[in-house]
Amino acid sequence: MTTKPSLSTTTTTTTTTVLETAAAKITPEMDPKSVSETQSFFKVMSSGAPVPENCNTDGFFDSFLRHFIKVDQIQPGRISCTLVAKPPLCNGYGTLHGGSVGALVEVLSTACARTVVAEDKQLFLGEISISYLSATPINEEVVANACVVKSGRNLTVVALEFKLKKTGNLLYLTHATFFNMPVSNL
Repeated sequence: MTTKPSLSTTTTTTTTTVLETAAAKITPEMDPKSVSETQSFFKVMSSGAPVPENCNTDGFFDSFLRHFIKVDQIQPGRISCTLVAKPPLCNGYGTLHGGSVGALVEVLSTACARTVVAEDKQLFLGEISISYLSATPINEEVVANACVVKSGRNLTVVALEFKLKKTGNLLYLTHATFFNMPVSNL
């Protein structure tokens, strides 16, 4: 008889038991080599490392990200910035972390949308799409250009592209869709 899986347990049968290793539950059917490699990967990526107390405050992440962004130009519907892929934004492979790219897209797209959306309207980020075309090596300068594609009464769409400053190679293409709140009555 098989038990139903849940978020906190793995599927087991009544004839087998679940092995527990360092707070991780691992079924006996797993290849020990695969388990060891997976655990080593998480260890290398510093999984479970404690968050420093000074980082555990409201607004820390936004301030942290803005530290890496240098605004070059602001126009209605357009923003151009330069950023450097410093080690705190990079992954264990020495390239800009995908999550960092997503966070930068959110910050830069919101700033760009704000150049055309009135201050009395709140922006609700409804969707972000990111095409990861190439990796950004550590310590490389990147140029980010954001442009409002469409802005109406209820919706604002921002396109953003990231290119290596040195070569001009395209790294990421993104689109962010914002809903302008409150939505007008129909």
